[in-house]
Amino acid sequence: MGNWYDAQDPWESARRSFSLLNLGLLLLTLALVVAEFRFDWCESLVGRYLITTNIGRPEIGTIWESGRHTVTALQSIDDIFLEKENKAQLIRTARSFSELADGLHAGQWVNLDKARFKSLYLSLTPARQREIIQPARLLWLLNTNQTARIFCEGRPGGILVYFADSENRVIHQFDLNTHRKYASDGFFSGALEMLEGFAGNIYGVDRFFEAVFRLPPEIIPELIPNSDTLLSQSGTIDRVGIGNAAEEGVIRIGFEFSHLGERRVVTTRAQEWAVWQLNLILKGTGH
Repeated sequence: MGNWYDAQDPWESARRSFSLLNLGLLLLTLALVVAEFRFDWCESLVGRYLITTNIGRPEIGTIWESGRHTVTALQSIDDIFLEKENKAQLIRTARSFSELADGLHAGQWVNLDKARFKSLYLSLTPARQREIIQPARLLWLLNTNQTARIFCEGRPGGILVYFADSENRVIHQFDLNTHRKYASDGFFSGALEMLEGFAGNIYGVDRFFEAVFRLPPEIIPELIPNSDTLLSQSGTIDRVGIGNAAEEGVIRIGFEFSHLGERRVVTTRAQEWAVWQLNLILKGTGH
């Protein structure tokens, strides 16, 4: 015995199979299939969905790792080229060792050819030139075939300069402190005795300058580096005091001015090695 919903005859079965609903569903399916082959809408839809949800998916797997390595490698190459270009520009534009040192971080280094090194070296004062390297040794280093390269390494407060042969063996090196203190240290009201650090080393102006002029001329700028500041002061210098302690390679020198019954002190900073030679003369033990 058949079910009550079974077709009673073939005509009824055909009428049900080719009903409007079934034909509509068939046509819709065919249209979707044709559209997929023609426009690839399914792949586009899936692609848009994956792009939208890409941020929320974990980046794991070989493809992701390969992509990350590629991006990292490209960024490293860009950084290397950028650093190389920055160094080349620094070498071209630096007008002194100080500017070169300011452009180098600690541990960074640049190569200098002999002509470029010579131009930077000649920007130093004669006294500073002799302080960092003996002129005769420098003449030899710049003219011998043993010097294959000159490179500078940045460090806090200055640079290290190396002369190396063709096998990168260091022939000579020197440390150049570019953060030297020369500028006026300050202005103070009162006499030298009121300032700490000058006791026992205060001299009349004539005695002080007599000793100064007994030094080689190239040393004097290391003792009085900012004469313009002193010349701009009102009044006259009566006494000069020399500091008793050195700080970072410099010693304070105080110039006591008198003007309209008032006294004031202008302090400057001189190089310790130059002050030491001056003291030998002031104490009567120098030439």
